[in-house]
Amino acid sequence: MSALPTLDRWIPTPEQVAHANVTAFARTLGVVGYHGLLAAAERDLPGFYERLVERLRLHWDAPWERVLDLGRGKPFATWFPGAQTNAAANCLDRWVDRGLGAAEALIWEGEDGAERRYTFRELRDAVARLGSVLREAGVARGDRVGIFMPLIPETAIGLLAIAYIGAIAVPAFSGYGPDALATRLADAGAKVLLTVDGVHRRGKPVVSKHIADEALAQVASVTTVFVYPRLGHDVPMMPGRDRLWDEAVAQATPLATYERTGANDRVMLLYTSGSTGTPKGANHVHAGFPLKAMIDQHLLMDVKEGDRMLWFTDMGWMMGPWLVFGSLGLGATIVLYEGTPDYPHPDRLWSVCARHGVTHLGIAPTAIRSLMAHGDEWPQRHDLSALRILASSGEPWNTEPWKWFATYVGRGVAPIINYSGGTEIGGGILGCVPTLPLVPNSFHGPVPGMIADVYDGAGKPLRGAVGELVVTQPWPGMTQSFWGGDPQTNDDVRYLATYWERFPDTWVHGDWCEVDADGYWFIRGRSDDTINVAGKRVGPAEFESAVVSHPKIKEAAAIAVPDAIKGDVVVVLAVAKDRADEGDPLRAELFAIVDRVMGKSLRPKAISFVDDLPKTRNLKVMRRVARGRYLHLADLGDLSALDNPGALDAIDRRR
Repeated sequence: MSALPTLDRWIPTPEQVAHANVTAFARTLGVVGYHGLLAAAERDLPGFYERLVERLRLHWDAPWERVLDLGRGKPFATWFPGAQTNAAANCLDRWVDRGLGAAEALIWEGEDGAERRYTFRELRDAVARLGSVLREAGVARGDRVGIFMPLIPETAIGLLAIAYIGAIAVPAFSGYGPDALATRLADAGAKVLLTVDGVHRRGKPVVSKHIADEALAQVASVTTVFVYPRLGHDVPMMPGRDRLWDEAVAQATPLATYERTGANDRVMLLYTSGSTGTPKGANHVHAGFPLKAMIDQHLLMDVKEGDRMLWFTDMGWMMGPWLVFGSLGLGATIVLYEGTPDYPHPDRLWSVCARHGVTHLGIAPTAIRSLMAHGDEWPQRHDLSALRILASSGEPWNTEPWKWFATYVGRGVAPIINYSGGTEIGGGILGCVPTLPLVPNSFHGPVPGMIADVYDGAGKPLRGAVGELVVTQPWPGMTQSFWGGDPQTNDDVRYLATYWERFPDTWVHGDWCEVDADGYWFIRGRSDDTINVAGKRVGPAEFESAVVSHPKIKEAAAIAVPDAIKGDVVVVLAVAKDRADEGDPLRAELFAIVDRVMGKSLRPKAISFVDDLPKTRNLKVMRRVARGRYLHLADLGDLSALDNPGALDAIDRRR
C-alpha cells in the first residue's frame, strides 16, 4: 500500500467543535470553550465541580453537605462530605434503572480469539452474584481484596463486585513476580485474592496460580483465593483456602442491591512506586477516582453513551480501573483485549478495533513505536473509520511515532488526546481537547478543573523553559493520603513529604514540564528517580532490593536509560563484595532474581558491575548522578552533596 501524506498538525472540523462535550459544558457555564472552562474553574472551583457533577447525572443515595471541605488544609481536602454514592452502582444500576439495561457494556476478545459480550443488565447481575460470593467468604465493608488477573471480563467483574459490597480493591499488575505481588497484598492486609489458573502470552500458557501461591506463602492475611479457569489447566488447590470461581458463582444467590457507601469511603488501593522505600498505596474513594475518570473521559476524550473505548492496559495499572469506572460510568462500552498488540500478526490490535467498532483507542507511545516498526501497511488493511478519538498516556511522545499514529491510524481525522497524570492523581493533570488544533507531542494544558502550573526552583510561574509541574488547588480524584496499614490509619508523613513539602500548599508532581510561546504544554521527563518502562512507572528500590538480596552483592542502583522502543529501560549498577565474583555467571543469577521478584516483563536491560556508587554523606545513593555518568552526560547537575567523587571515575572505568 502507498504511503500517506504525513500529518504535521491536526485541525478540528467545525462539526467536531460543535458536537464536543467540552463545548456543551462551556455553554452551560456561559463561557467559551476550553480556555473559558479553565478560567471558570479558577474563579469558583467548588461551583465548577458542582455544575460538572450535575451534568454527569450521577446517582447519589444521600446529598452532600458541601462540595469541598478544606478543614484540614489542601493536602487533606475532601469532596462531597456527607454524601452517599457507590462507584459500581453508578456504572451499572444507574443505567439499568434508566432503561439502558440491554445496551452493550463490555466486549472482550482473548489472545486465542475467544469473545464474550455483556449488556449492562448482564454485567450488573454478574457483579451482584460475585458480590454475594465475596460476602459469603467473609468479606465485609472495608476489607481488602486483591486482584491478580489478566484483562478478561472476570477482572472487571471482580473490581466492580468489590466496590459493590463496600470492600476495597487492590489490583496488581498481572505480570508481577511473587515478591512484588506479596509486598502489595501484605501491605494492604488483603483478606481474599482473585486470580486465574494461567494466561496466554504469545500463544504459550503462563501459570499464574504458581506465582500467586509463592506470593501467598508470604502473606498471612489472605484466607480465601478464588481461581478462575482461564486456561482450564489443573493447578494445585490448597484445601480450605482455594475455591473454584465458577463453582462458587454458580451456587450463589445474587445480592438484591449494593452497599450504601459514603462519598469518601475507600474503594481502591492503587500501589505506586517512588524512587525510595516500599510501594505506596494511594487511597481512592467512591466519589474520587471514579468521578475523576468520568470527568476526564467526558471533557477530554469526548466519551458519550454508546461509544466503545479500548485502552491497551492492565488492571494493575491506573488506566485499567480508569477505563472501567470512567467509561461504564458514562454509559459507554469497554472493550477489553487480553493479548499483545502484534500477536499472532502485526495487525492484531487494528483488527480488534475494526471488528468491534472501537471509537476510542488508548495506548502508550511505546506500543506505537513498536507497531510502526512492522510497516505502514498493517493498519491500512482494516476499516478503522469508527475511530474518532485516539489517546495516549504513560510517557512523553517522540515526533515521528506521533505523526505515524495520527496519519495511519487516525487517518488525519481523529485527534491524539495526549494525557498525563498519575496513580495518586486518579487521572490527568494535563490533557488535550478535540476542539483545538494540535501539534506533535503536545498538551493543550491542564484538564479543566485542575489548577496546574509550571514553577521554577523558587516556586514562581515559568514559561518558555523547563520547570516543575505543580497543582495549586485540590481536585476530586486525589489520593486521600497513603495507606497506613488499616482503614483507620494513613501514612500522612510520607504523603506530605512526597508531594507537599517543596512549595507551600502546592502539589509537586515530579514531572519536568515546559509551556512554549504558542501556549502548548510539553512533558520533558521525570524530575525524580522513578523509572518509566513502556508507560509503567516502577521504583528503583524494588530492583535494587532484589539484586542486593544476593549474598555476593554489596549495593546496587537502578537507573533509567533511554530506549528507542520502550522509552526507558532499566540498567542496574551493582557493587560486588568481591570483584572476583563478577562476571556472567553472577549476572545470570541476578537476572533470575529480578525476574522472580518483578516479573520478566520488567527485566533490566543490563546489569553492570561497578566499583562504587555516588553517595551523599548520609550514604544516600545519588541515582541522578550515577545515571548521568553512565550515559556520559556533560552536565551532572549539582554535585555539592556528593561525598565520594571517586565513584564517578569508578563508573567510567567499568562502563
